[in-house]
Amino acid sequence: MLTEQVYSVTQLTHAIKEHLEEYFPSLWVEGEISNFRVPSSGHFYFTLKDANSQIRAVMFRSRNAVLPFLPEDGLQVICRANLSVYPPRGDYQLILESMEPKGQGALQLAFEGLKKKLAAEGLFDEERKRPLPFLPRVVGVVTSPTGAAVRDILKVIWRRYPNLDIRFCPVRVQGEQAKHEIVEAIHTLNLDGASDAIIVGRGGGSLEDLWAFNEEPVARAIAESGIPVVSAVGHEIDYTIADFVADVRAPTPSAAAEMIVPEKRVLEQVVSGLQDRLRRSVGSDLGSRRQGLTSLGARLVHPGRRVQDGYIRLDELGERLRAVAGRGIQQRALNLDSIRTRLFSAGPSSRIQAYAVRTESAGRDLIRLVRHDLERKRQRSGEAAACLGSLSPLGVLARGYSISRRLPAREIIRQAQDVTEGDPVEILLSEGRLECVVETVCPADREEGSKAKE
Repeated sequence: MLTEQVYSVTQLTHAIKEHLEEYFPSLWVEGEISNFRVPSSGHFYFTLKDANSQIRAVMFRSRNAVLPFLPEDGLQVICRANLSVYPPRGDYQLILESMEPKGQGALQLAFEGLKKKLAAEGLFDEERKRPLPFLPRVVGVVTSPTGAAVRDILKVIWRRYPNLDIRFCPVRVQGEQAKHEIVEAIHTLNLDGASDAIIVGRGGGSLEDLWAFNEEPVARAIAESGIPVVSAVGHEIDYTIADFVADVRAPTPSAAAEMIVPEKRVLEQVVSGLQDRLRRSVGSDLGSRRQGLTSLGARLVHPGRRVQDGYIRLDELGERLRAVAGRGIQQRALNLDSIRTRLFSAGPSSRIQAYAVRTESAGRDLIRLVRHDLERKRQRSGEAAACLGSLSPLGVLARGYSISRRLPAREIIRQAQDVTEGDPVEILLSEGRLECVVETVCPADREEGSKAKE
């Protein structure tokens, strides 16, 4: 009999799970990704392997959403993970907290991965980018307070437009906290709402030095900004994710300042030239109008003279109107007489007389036809009555014949065999009827024999 404890499979699996998770609470693992897949849940499932071994791994959606690149098969990565056991299969696996590419080009790979992801979302589309204002009243600047970039920006702005208002938000542009400060500065300028444009940038450096401007939170903050953003990161040959997302990319911080702020001196010259053109144009227009007014004054007739001319013209028109009206009235009178004559000849009285004659004639014809038809029908009725009388049973009875019927059914007796001795019968005469009882039935042959003996 066993004296040692017997574990069920579930108990053993849970015991292993507890020991492994307690012994390996957090660890770094290096390996190559294979069998990478992403189901509809959005979690990453893959196998992490090296030359001799492999282990299952999973990175849940809440963690992989912040990755700056998309993993793929064959990629060498370094992962921070917890070791765990999946009880339904009894497999041990890694639960990843973070992941980064390994070796040279890792940052470039992360850069390309994020660039591809944001491009697929449409954040680089030209349709969503806005033009810069022609003459901003306030410019927001997000950069380091100690770098050369801020000095270059301020120098260019104040040289081109000395009294332009600047809202400066100092941030770190390098290091782990840089991305958070840049995002916060962009949000602050948008909440303030005073700036017409924002410059986000820094001086040149290596890819690692510029990495804060390749972070996804910075890119999304620029894309979500309600104020046009100019990206001015590094030198002309340097490109960051911020450059692709921003409304305008400037090759340097100084170039960004030149793009946003026009030269006040040039604007003043343009305004002065426009004022001169306006002054000349208004003077020329006034002179032309003055000449026209003088010409009109010379052509202007005294109002009294115009009134007299109007009276004469009115009299002429009145005479013409009376003449035309008289001819029109005379012509209409002739037309009215003609219409009256035609109307009388075609009046209802003449038509009524014609219709009366036609109606009287038609009445006489109708009476004649009705009388003829009645006579013809009376003759046919007499003939039919005579024929009916000759065929009527009453006519036969009047000539001395009778009709015998058996009672009580009143069936007509056609031959002697239809009754028997003692049957009641009814005899119909021309006038009245007889009810009798059959005493003797004499068939036809007996009757003929009796007649022969006689």
